[in-house]
Order: sequence, then structure tokens, then C-alpha cells
Amino acid sequence: GGAIGVDPDVVQELARQIAHVVRLGIQVAVVVGGGNFFRGAELEKRGMDRSRADYMGMIATVMNCLALQDFLERAGIDTRVQSAITMAQVAEPYIPRKAIRHLEKGRVVIFGAGAGMPYFSTDTVAAQRALEIHADVVLMSKNGVDGLYTADPRTDPDAVKLDQFTFEEALREGLRVVDAAALSLCRDNKLPMLVFGAEGEDTIIRAVSGEKIGTLITAE
Repeated sequence: GGAIGVDPDVVQELARQIAHVVRLGIQVAVVVGGGNFFRGAELEKRGMDRSRADYMGMIATVMNCLALQDFLERAGIDTRVQSAITMAQVAEPYIPRKAIRHLEKGRVVIFGAGAGMPYFSTDTVAAQRALEIHADVVLMSKNGVDGLYTADPRTDPDAVKLDQFTFEEALREGLRVVDAAALSLCRDNKLPMLVFGAEGEDTIIRAVSGEKIGTLITAE
């Protein structure tokens, strides 16, 4: 947090883990945020129009997409960026069927520019894209959070980490770790979601390998 721009070490590590997962024969699509460049909510507090702030945030995500694409291709993984806002010079438009074809050919697909509309969080876009490309699971890698807890672990020493939870419980408890709209989408379509920390060694590889990491949220 606090740093502006792309941290090459972070992107390189992300690319290394994704490349490893792809070589295991798993199809991977990625939705990236833009918070390292731009936080719309903060500018909105200063009086900026929410829609405009959101569009700026969406455009910021595309810079992250291109950085990740570059590092993945250097790791030998064929990668395509699809943007929900048309940027013909740097990305394909978002076409779900084309994304599925790329995945079937072993390519990584990175989705940029959010939903292409304001008022949609990165979490919600991840859930929506996962549903549209028929993903088996949504992996929510979070900064500063390694799963769902019974209370805020930063303020409550008695907070206990939950290995498994249902979408219904998460929505009822009003857990803020994942956007409610994303939880609702996954609940209604029975798409499991694994929430885990971005920090730590090989967290993505471990999550995909079925290791006990984070919190698995399911419909039942």
C-alpha cells in the first residue's frame, strides 16, 4: 500500500506463480485491480464525480494488465489482454467466446478495465467473468487479508479464521472482505470462491493445488 505504479518484483512473482499453474495444465484467467495507480473512492471523497473516478480506475487496471502480460510472456506463457473499454492498440475487446478459445489453447487471459461500467468493484467483475467463461472456481487473492474471520483480526484478538463458510453466512454477517455483489453472484450460480492472502510464499500455487489456505466459500 502507498506505492504508486507497477512494482516489478510483485508482477514478476505473480507471473512466476501463474506460469507454474498453467504448466500444470490448468486454464487461468486473471482480473486485475488498479489500486496501485488510482483509488476512485478517495478522489470521490474530494468531490470528483463517482463515474469519472471509476473510469479512471478502470483505465489504470489496463496498465497492470500490460505489465502482467509482459512478465508472463517473458516466462514463456502466451497471454492475451481483453479490455472492457476499447483500446485497440493494446488489448482485444472483451469477447467471452474468444476468451474461452484462448484458454482452451493454453493461453492466459487477463481481463482489464473492470466491467467497462462504473459502480462495479473488481471483486464483482471477477465473479461475473468467471461465470461467463465457465470457470470452476474464483480465487480471490487479497492484500492484508488471508481469509474470512469471525471478527476483524486486526482489532479483535479472539478472532478465529474460518476454513469454510457459505455465501449466505458471509452476506448475513456483512463481511467486508469481499464485495456483497460478488458474493451474491457466486451464491446464485453455485460458483465456489476461495479467499486467500496475496502475501506469503506461493499462495496462488498452493490455492490451485488444493492446499488448506484461506477460506473456501460455497453455496451450501
